[in-house]
Amino acid sequence: MPSASCTSPGSPSFDIRRGETVGLVGESGSGKTTVGRAILRAIDPTGGEVIYHDRRGDIDLAHADEGALRQVRPRLQMIFPEGRVQLHDLKGEALRLFRPRMSLVFQDPYSSLNPRMTVRDIIAEPLIAGGLMRDRAQIDGRVREIAARCKLNLEHLRRFPHAFSGGQRQRICIARALVSKPDFVVCDESVSALDVSIQAEIVNLLKDLQEEMGVAFLFIAHDLSVVAQISDRVAVMYVGQFVEYAPTRKLFFTPRHPYTHALLSAVPIADPDLEFAPVRLTGEIPNPMDAPPGCRFHTRCPQARARCRTDVPAWREIAPEHFVACHFAEDFDFSRPELAPDPDDTP
Repeated sequence: MPSASCTSPGSPSFDIRRGETVGLVGESGSGKTTVGRAILRAIDPTGGEVIYHDRRGDIDLAHADEGALRQVRPRLQMIFPEGRVQLHDLKGEALRLFRPRMSLVFQDPYSSLNPRMTVRDIIAEPLIAGGLMRDRAQIDGRVREIAARCKLNLEHLRRFPHAFSGGQRQRICIARALVSKPDFVVCDESVSALDVSIQAEIVNLLKDLQEEMGVAFLFIAHDLSVVAQISDRVAVMYVGQFVEYAPTRKLFFTPRHPYTHALLSAVPIADPDLEFAPVRLTGEIPNPMDAPPGCRFHTRCPQARARCRTDVPAWREIAPEHFVACHFAEDFDFSRPELAPDPDDTP
């Protein structure tokens, strides 16, 4: 997927480029998982657009009839349309043919694997369901290839999920997600159920596979340290809307939204000489179905002013590739230069 974008008229938007990882963070209930599943069409979005951009071919699945689909079906495994494809318009057969281009790594590596299927059958299922391969020898070859890339032994393919640890199960989930050679994968809290050492292994595995296959990731997580390690850019959500979107370094060292600053201030600092002073947000996160007027964060924002209670902040670019939705972003200085690495220590 050379690029993809998710837009809604008058609302914040974001894009994910080929071979890039975009981190998506925010409190529980902010809508992170809903965004990922709406992009994949696991749920039907009620508004906005999800656009897929590709430089190859000229087949517009958004408007192709069944006859055209039958004619182009053999080519869909390798070719996809030029320009804009609106994923929310795809239905039925067209959507099924598109699904191998996108995939999902679930949050829970225990409940997301069928206990009655062997690892081989679990990994092979996307190939069979998507009609990508029919010959058993070809399927076995592809399963062995992706299993090896995910550091799974051949003997593992004959076993059932209960025989594996959490880290090994997550490797199986990743192999299943990548077996169809997708362009885009949503990782929904894919390391949150694992201990720290296994988290590091899975994150390094994802980065290696991304480098080898050129796949783009939307990495949904609560752990900001993991997001900082794996992401090229980071989006921050609050009550169903983006409040900030920037390259990882800019967002972590020079946040411009009070909510982003509050999230980052709660991350423990591994330096006893630096003061740990988290910003305490009072109150509960509002109901997205009954969001407050104006800026949705004004009910908890320490910097809220009268305008915040009535006017919805515009989504604007305040620095190159740095977007924020805050009326007074230029008035705040949340930068933390003490956390930036010392240039003299850079190899």
